[in-house]
Amino acid sequence: MSDHQPEATFPPQQRFSVLLHQTAALWRTALDRRLRPLGFSQASWRALIALRRQPEGCNQAVLAERLGIEAPTLVRLLDRMEKQGWLQRQSDPRDRRSKRVVLTAASLELAESMEATVEELRAELLAGLEPAQLEAMIDILETVRERAEGLLAKGAVDPESGSHIPL
Repeated sequence: MSDHQPEATFPPQQRFSVLLHQTAALWRTALDRRLRPLGFSQASWRALIALRRQPEGCNQAVLAERLGIEAPTLVRLLDRMEKQGWLQRQSDPRDRRSKRVVLTAASLELAESMEATVEELRAELLAGLEPAQLEAMIDILETVRERAEGLLAKGAVDPESGSHIPL
């Protein structure tokens, strides 16, 4: 058993949560190593890929939520990426108080090569898994994600008092 695997003696729910966290972190780290030669940090390539999937651009608050980072952290990241010519901030025609982040033509080309790298890694990591295995894992992860989203929507529960903690 490697150092990165939870102990076999852990209860299944604990093993699952530890494995989920470790797997996500290792996947991001592996991808980061492959994309670093293109001059991107993990934060910047994650933003670029997220924006590529939104051709019309994305509201900064929505992007921060998708990336799981705080708005001030995102602003600093976007400032750097904008200076490098990878993106532009534009007024949102539906809400003038808000800015939409859109990729530049140069970054769209780069994002295509990044997507190829993402796909190569995905293929390597999922090689040999049967479609039925993948579908089962997808179902499980979707269920866990939906439950986590539900907990976040209504607030977490304090295990000691049983009362809801606003998140």
